[in-house]
Amino acid sequence: MVSEQSEKANIHNDDLTIKLHKEELQVSKKWIDTANVTVYKKIYTEEKQISVPVRREELIIEKKVVNSDGATNNDIETICIPIREDRIEVTLHPTLLEDVEIYKNQYEEIKEVIETLQEEKVHIETIGDIKVTVNNPLSTT
Repeated sequence: MVSEQSEKANIHNDDLTIKLHKEELQVSKKWIDTANVTVYKKIYTEEKQISVPVRREELIIEKKVVNSDGATNNDIETICIPIREDRIEVTLHPTLLEDVEIYKNQYEEIKEVIETLQEEKVHIETIGDIKVTVNNPLSTT
């Protein structure tokens, strides 16, 4: 706005045209990024311990020393030969844990904007006993 002091003038000395201004409200919108989102999968590991019973089969050979009189001696020689056993096989099967959907959604809401607007008006100061008459008044709507 133009300052009030710069537009003051003495009517007796000069013809003067004063331009009056007012502010008008103009609203515009700008689409901006408010966040940057990265979506990714991360793998977490976990040790799991399970007790599994396993069997084995052995061939046992016992040798006993026999005396000449037919009596067995307490000396026994034992040979163990493993011939079969359970082997643990661990197989990992992927299973679906969650189905995660990612999508964008737009919402519209009404926001109130409050601004103070300025408007210039002519102000007439008079000194002395002056009679002011207004011909053809303008509407100020």
